[in-house]
Amino acid sequence: MLNAMRYSQKNRNGAMQSFDFLPAATPDSAVVFASPHSGRNYPSEFLAASALDPILLRSSEDAYVDRFLRAAPAAGASVLLGGVPRAYVDYNRAATELDPALIAGVSARGLNPRISSGLGVIPRVVAGGRAIYRGKITQAEADLRLRLYWHPYHEKLAEIMAAQRARHGRAILLDMHSMPRDAVSMNGQHTALRPDIVLGDRFGASAHSPITEAVAAVFTAAGLRVARNSPFAGAYITQRHGMPSSGQHAIQIEIDRGLYLDERHVCPNASFDSFQRLMDGIVRDLAAIGRSDAVPLAAE
Repeated sequence: MLNAMRYSQKNRNGAMQSFDFLPAATPDSAVVFASPHSGRNYPSEFLAASALDPILLRSSEDAYVDRFLRAAPAAGASVLLGGVPRAYVDYNRAATELDPALIAGVSARGLNPRISSGLGVIPRVVAGGRAIYRGKITQAEADLRLRLYWHPYHEKLAEIMAAQRARHGRAILLDMHSMPRDAVSMNGQHTALRPDIVLGDRFGASAHSPITEAVAAVFTAAGLRVARNSPFAGAYITQRHGMPSSGQHAIQIEIDRGLYLDERHVCPNASFDSFQRLMDGIVRDLAAIGRSDAVPLAAE
C-alpha cells in the first residue's frame, strides 16, 4: 500500500508535521498535486487559545479536498498536503506577510490588503472576518510556526518540482483549493452561469496557456463549468512555484464547495461520494496531461 510510504502528519512524539507526501506509484507524469489548506489536525494549545469553537475555526479550511486526490499516486502523480490547518499557518502566503494587528512587535510598514484584512501567513481571522484569538501572539511564536511548518512545506514542494523538471523536462503543479458557494455569485455571476471551477494561472504568468487550456478541458468534459482568473487568479504558491519560461508551471484550482460540502457544519454533504468518484476520473485525466505526448514541450 502507498500509505506505507506516506509521511505522517504527526511524528512519533505526537508533534505536528509540516506536510504529508504521497509519492507516485510510477512517476510517469510531470503533474504534481498539492492541497495546502486541507489540514484538519488542530494543535491542542491552539484550540485552547482560540476565541472560536472548532467548527468556526474550520470555516477557512479547504475541507476534504485532500480526499479528491486519492487517485493521483496510481495515476503517476505525487501529492503534497499541508500538515497543519490554514487557520494556524497559511502556506499560500509569503513568509513576510506578518500581521501587526496579531503579532506583537511586527512593523506596520509594507501592509497589503491580505494582511490588513487579517489573512496574512499567520491568519488573524477565519471566514466571515471572525477573530481567531483573544489578543496578540508573540513574534517568537509566529517565527516558530514558520520554521516548523511553512519553510519545510515550500522546501519540499520546490524539491518535488525540481525532480519533475529533471525527470520530464517540465513540472506542472496543480494547486487544489475550494471556494465558498457564494464566492462567485457575489462577484456578479448569475446562479445559472456560476462556475464550478476557477483556474488561476496569474493571467498566464504562472503557466503557459496550452497547459491551462488542457486542464480546463478536463473539467469541462466532466460536465463542470470553468472560469479563468476571476475571481481567483492564483496566490503566493502559483507566484513562487510557477516559472513557465523555465518549464515549471503552476495553476491554482478552486472547486465550488457547494458541490460536495455542508459548509455550515464543515462536513460532507449528500453529494460527496458521487463527486469524489467524479474527481477520481478528473484526477486521472489531469495526471495524463503531464505525460510526454499529452501537451508537447514545443506547445509550451
